[in-house]
Amino acid sequence: MERIRRYETIFVVDASLPDEEVESTVKKFLQFIRDKGAKIIAHVDWGVRKFAYPIRKKWHGHYHVVEFEGPASMIYELEQEYRRDERIMRFLTVKLDKYAIEWNQRWRKKVKELNQGKVFEEP
Repeated sequence: MERIRRYETIFVVDASLPDEEVESTVKKFLQFIRDKGAKIIAHVDWGVRKFAYPIRKKWHGHYHVVEFEGPASMIYELEQEYRRDERIMRFLTVKLDKYAIEWNQRWRKKVKELNQGKVFEEP
């Protein structure tokens, strides 16, 4: 039996897309994570942010952060799906240790307090 670990994935959707397209992209990846047997802990819609340098001749992207628990075997499949979707400009998936999990909880609380994004925490 494969161990379940805690991960965080950040992906950037092309900000020039219509809001409905961005929303459908996010829903697609959240459902993909669930379908692979992972449990989503929290999802943060961090909003549109400016890049430090242009990516595909664009200066802005819509950031989403998803923290989830799942098997390690699904990470490769998730990243393959990111690569196949042309609406995804960049992505990063990392395994979290106990300190990162605590930090994420404090970060989500601060995002809520400062109203710097939308936080969706699942029970």
